[in-house]
Amino acid sequence: MLSKHNSRLSVLLGAAFLMATSAIGPGFLTQTTVFTASLQASFGFVILISILLDIGVQLNIWRIIVASGKKAPEIANILFPGTGHFLSVLIVLGGLIFNIGNIAGAGLGLNVLLGIPVSTGALISAVIAIVLFVIKDALRAMDTFSKWLGILMIILTLYVVYTAHPPLGLALQKSIVPDTMNVTAIITLVGGTVGGYITFSGAHRLLDAGVKGKESMAQTTRGAVTGIGIASVMRILLFLAALGVVMQGLPIAQDNPPASMFKQAAGITGYKIFGLVMWSAAITSVVGSAYTSVSFLRTMHVAADANAKAVTIVFIAISGAIFLLTGNPVTILIAAGAVNGMILPVSLLIMLLAIHKPAIAGTYKHPWILTVLGVIVMLIMGWMSVKTIAALMHL
Repeated sequence: MLSKHNSRLSVLLGAAFLMATSAIGPGFLTQTTVFTASLQASFGFVILISILLDIGVQLNIWRIIVASGKKAPEIANILFPGTGHFLSVLIVLGGLIFNIGNIAGAGLGLNVLLGIPVSTGALISAVIAIVLFVIKDALRAMDTFSKWLGILMIILTLYVVYTAHPPLGLALQKSIVPDTMNVTAIITLVGGTVGGYITFSGAHRLLDAGVKGKESMAQTTRGAVTGIGIASVMRILLFLAALGVVMQGLPIAQDNPPASMFKQAAGITGYKIFGLVMWSAAITSVVGSAYTSVSFLRTMHVAADANAKAVTIVFIAISGAIFLLTGNPVTILIAAGAVNGMILPVSLLIMLLAIHKPAIAGTYKHPWILTVLGVIVMLIMGWMSVKTIAALMHL
């Protein structure tokens, strides 16, 4: 009985860390540093609002998927035939954009850590990610890989916070009463944490482990909140480290903001720590993006389902090839969060409509308070997406 409990706990933690480390990618590091440099202590308010929105999204989507026992595209196709394929296309495109940045970030991390060319580092990292999916017990290896690298990132960033000496009182004050609020920052953070494929990663992982049905709701809720908690801890630590640097009046380079921030905070040691954190963040996000994007593709065609490992390898290879042909990872990383934030209202609307259909929900009754919270988040993110699109059109 204890073994079964430990196994279930391991799966829940694996799903939580898969989701969190999928979110904590190069874009996560870049977005947090860039927005802290521009908003300073008031960025704490953006983080607080984004965490509340993240929880509203994740609790809804994880519970809906696990309760129905079906993956998101299957749910959408039952709701309206063809909708699942439409959702899959959105998620896979968003995942691909993210993964190009993830591969770039992995190459950049190894460049800082080992001094090898970024392109070589990207290639090595892509091969490591592919090997992880090729081995026999890929899902268990993915869980372990995500957990340990996630813990490592938090410990290393905590050290950098210590060396940066951020003004904690000011950060707390402005997190509640900000001097300014940036809508684009909120949608980018939410998009980078639970947008696009990310929030589905942990839920689909639970289904693959056999966790489903309304009897699994308590565990699912704990897993969902844990995932957001892990990602939020990392976001707050990065914010504090960057704030310490900014408030000292030290410059943050535009070509690689997080690397500059780590170096300003802790010298050459901080720079090397950045390399390890960046690589860890990037490689775990490559794994999460590939796994989740392919889980959507598998519902579109029997050939993709039967050859899931091969499709995953091709997905990673395409991401790496596009990066090597394009370049500029910083622009890609900021854009990825915004794009996935725009996908979020659509996917959340589909899930909320579906769970109130008996053919999907069965005997499960989705809590009305979660439905209301989900609708509020969907409307807020939809409004912010419209504003962001309008702003981009005027650039």
